[in-house]
Amino acid sequence: MNPATIERLEITEVRENTAPGDDAIFIMIHGAGAVGTYGPVSQRIGSYVRDALASVVPGADALDHVRLLERLRTASRRAPSESASWAVGAIDCAVWDLHGRLASCPVAALLGTDAPRSDVSAYASWLSQDLAAVEDLDVLVRVASGGWSFTKWGLRRASADAPDLAAVRMARAVERSAQAVGAPLAVDAVGTWTPAVAMAFAHSVDGGSLRWLEDPLPRHDLDTYVLLAATHLPLAVGERAHVDEDPAGLIQYVSPSALTLDVVGCGGLTRALEILDVARAQAVPVYPHGRSLVPGLHLAAAHPDAVPAVEYRLQWEPRRQLLYDTPLHVEHGRIRLPATPGLGTAPRSTACPAHR
Repeated sequence: MNPATIERLEITEVRENTAPGDDAIFIMIHGAGAVGTYGPVSQRIGSYVRDALASVVPGADALDHVRLLERLRTASRRAPSESASWAVGAIDCAVWDLHGRLASCPVAALLGTDAPRSDVSAYASWLSQDLAAVEDLDVLVRVASGGWSFTKWGLRRASADAPDLAAVRMARAVERSAQAVGAPLAVDAVGTWTPAVAMAFAHSVDGGSLRWLEDPLPRHDLDTYVLLAATHLPLAVGERAHVDEDPAGLIQYVSPSALTLDVVGCGGLTRALEILDVARAQAVPVYPHGRSLVPGLHLAAAHPDAVPAVEYRLQWEPRRQLLYDTPLHVEHGRIRLPATPGLGTAPRSTACPAHR
């Protein structure tokens, strides 16, 4: 038997330091006398792992990530679901954690050819702070002064507004906020825009106020993105990329200023490395999405030329870090890479019974 053969997969729920609605499920991969983990993920993703993918993992080589990814992708196609790509990615990251533990090094050291950098720049996001409605600009100024690479905020379209009116209001809000901060801002449409609003905004906003507009369309509608790209509006896309999506077309047609890839949601670190190569070839920087902060941190540490910064979600990440045995801490906008073997995703408590 291969000494790195995976023996079994377990799913554990961690209740300590969680609130109703929090993700609390951890995927645990046993093999070669060690355990790799990834989490937290939602109950829905954990159920998909248990029902559709758990039987695929035992017997696989924990060091052959590409082959395991193909096995997981094949199995996920037999049970299509919105959770499928996330479930594949969670298992993939847990196996990378196991690999790092077996190799006695951080996962970042396994992801590139050079020694990883010891800390990574972060940008702050606070999507519940809506620039279109914010009254206290001092909130923005205080956050921006924290040493972050830059900041990102919500920009919600008021549903009662006609597209042109909504676009003008949001454009003026961005300009006012950027002037208060003294730097361009990234904004996220937070799923509230339509193509008509996005096009009107592109023609209304002062581009010097905007670092990027993230995911202005409800889906990867390449035809509309081509029209938006022609306006030279700085765009960020990629959070919704899934394990079977070809990123080359998205990058080619959108010409984004940034690829905000979710490292777990796209299918895990193995798939993220493949997408990173495509983005690097097109000179598009990757800014990993904050919901998958820990694996994104390792990707950034291993590939500083292609991954300038990771997203740190001010609203949710501090409480999420309480679930880990070794929480990450931000100092002056930088996050130190864990020095321990693996990813650093071991849960603080595994007292709850495993759901097998």
